[in-house]
Amino acid sequence: MASEKHTRPPEYRMRMIHLALQRKAIVTSLSLAAELEVQPKTILRDIAFMRDQKKLPINYDPKRNTYYYMRPVMAYPAITISEGDVVALLVSWQTVEQYRGTEFHQQLADSFKRLAEALPEQVSFAPSDELQAISFKNLGVGKADLRVLNSVSRALRRSLELTFDYRRPGETVVTSRHVQPYAVAYRDNLWYLVAYDHGRGCLRTFALPRISKAVVTKTTFVRPPEFSVTKYFAKAFSVFGGTGDYHIVLHFKGAAADRVRERDWHESEKQSDLPGRGLRLELKLGALEEIERWVLSWGADVRVVEPPALRARMAATVAALAKEYGSGAGGVG
Repeated sequence: MASEKHTRPPEYRMRMIHLALQRKAIVTSLSLAAELEVQPKTILRDIAFMRDQKKLPINYDPKRNTYYYMRPVMAYPAITISEGDVVALLVSWQTVEQYRGTEFHQQLADSFKRLAEALPEQVSFAPSDELQAISFKNLGVGKADLRVLNSVSRALRRSLELTFDYRRPGETVVTSRHVQPYAVAYRDNLWYLVAYDHGRGCLRTFALPRISKAVVTKTTFVRPPEFSVTKYFAKAFSVFGGTGDYHIVLHFKGAAADRVRERDWHESEKQSDLPGRGLRLELKLGALEEIERWVLSWGADVRVVEPPALRARMAATVAALAKEYGSGAGGVG
């Protein structure tokens, strides 16, 4: 009697059964059980699953004492997939194509190829019609040097330290950085590197478009097991978390309230209705710079209730704008 102490995964067994049926040999539960080192009843369950769930045309011939395919089956249907699933894969492929020329693209392309090879034969349709009715537009899609992206990817995968030149926004001075790359994140349409900066002695966030002359060193490192990229960005509205502890309260009115309702903005958010279809939005953040820019984008349809520090920043910015655009103010340049 065969032992199932080290039995193979069911998907592997069913693939082997499929190959045996394709060869049109005598296929019995006893012979398969001996070959796959399982009990005959396990083989019977596998065959029933293949016939009933995967819709394979398996039949049993009592005269020849063998299982067989009633019609040719060229490919084993590894997964059950609908036309809608295929459309979703094709839409996702449009995103993959954005990274052609990078190491990310090859990895993703290989995964899509394996998925495509596993599709059931009976799924056939013309995706062009569906895709013509789908449109995507991300405003301000980030730019990234493919050489930098590849260097960062290679350093991450091999746990190697990285050196590069970096220029902070609004500055002309370029500084040299020596870091241990912990993670990359695609946030707000831009790639960022989270890394331990040897020169600063702490974790820093670097925008990939501001990185140049990236060099992967031969020095290995071990990423701290307690590091979590999710926790790292938990207090950030978008990218920069900061060390503060701000309770943000915003009141929206008019069409802005409805537009804010239509999306999830942050893990900590709480939304509640106000009279006249207004909206109260509460957030827990570690810094104010990003939320200030976001609030300004809503113009006069939002009011900052808390914290006082954010109200003061808004007042200063509004005063500067009034001076810039006030009556008789001159333009730039």
